[in-house]
Amino acid sequence: MRNPLSKTVMGIQPSGIRKFFDIVSEMKDAISLGVGEPDFDTPWHIREEGIYSLEKGRTFYTSNAGLVELKKEICKYLKRRCQLEYNYDKETIVTVGGSEAIDIALRAMLEPGDEVLIPQPCYVSYHPCAVLAGGVPVIIELKGENEFKLTKEQLLSAITDKTKALILAYPNNPTGAIMDYEDLKDVVDVIIEKDIIVISDEIYSELTYGRKHISIASFPGMRERTIVINGFSKSYAMTGWRLGYAVGPALIIEQMIKIHQFAIMCAPTTSQYAGIEALKNGDADVEMMRDAYDKRRRLVVHAFRSMGLECFEPYGAFYVFPCIKSLGMTSEEFATKLLSEEKVAVVPGTAFGDCGEGYLRISYAYSIDNLKVALERIEKFVARHAKIEL
Repeated sequence: MRNPLSKTVMGIQPSGIRKFFDIVSEMKDAISLGVGEPDFDTPWHIREEGIYSLEKGRTFYTSNAGLVELKKEICKYLKRRCQLEYNYDKETIVTVGGSEAIDIALRAMLEPGDEVLIPQPCYVSYHPCAVLAGGVPVIIELKGENEFKLTKEQLLSAITDKTKALILAYPNNPTGAIMDYEDLKDVVDVIIEKDIIVISDEIYSELTYGRKHISIASFPGMRERTIVINGFSKSYAMTGWRLGYAVGPALIIEQMIKIHQFAIMCAPTTSQYAGIEALKNGDADVEMMRDAYDKRRRLVVHAFRSMGLECFEPYGAFYVFPCIKSLGMTSEEFATKLLSEEKVAVVPGTAFGDCGEGYLRISYAYSIDNLKVALERIEKFVARHAKIEL
């Protein structure tokens, strides 16, 4: 029998996040600090709208690009919150989560051999999605000393005559880094000069602490070369609803809709009706959850610094990325031993790229009580292994 499998797919490694959590699910009294999922329930008024849509028998397909009312609300939201203006009819598509939007954006734009710049550490899907679209991922290693921001110099050094796209993800998963106006302005000049398309993953835009999120698409000359991707999972605690969206130039969105049409048909109808309610009346829910995450953020950063570990202060998302190099262990080794000895699951930094070695991703999308117990266990583990190293 001939080999039924694709060499391209076989060459893609499975996600480095899942391994530890398959073990945790079978381990009594274990605490997981690894999953990037809000611990809040979807706000009740949003759930009610989803229930109401089912009671009304709204179980039909929507148009491929999504409900018109939802697309209109997406455009109103982006204008209100990000000062971005898009046409709901030609420049907006509703997707099955932000992940589908990333996938179809790459597939709509890449020719075989086109290079895609991917700053790492980053979300685990960017690299495989670029490969599956026929692109060549080019990794830019972000540095802790630069607060994990992409610099103009790093960008320039990675660009070749084959460069077509840059995936930019701020606030960042796993580091919690953000890029403010001046940081973005520096790279915008390069992007325009070198004629690069940007896929801007802004799924954590509402989870920005102490400052306002700025979209790279808001800069002069960037709207026509940027696909902005966002969704409902993180902001509105709607992970299981699988609802996202993309906005951008009509000629790109048109091709994304074509792929979406043949591969997916449409996003879940019930979720789309719930999404309309979220955008119309969910600002207070977002603010409440953001304030809660901010308290947890400060607790976790303080705890790691008290342990004697370097911990960059995140200003976005709900992760910290502490450095454990001083303990003389690899990230994988630390995570494995911590789970075995203290029953706490974290994600090795290498799950987000090789340059994540020496770091861990810790999610603080958990209750204060669970975080305190987990941090006490981590503190014991660090103290015990620090003594061994001495």
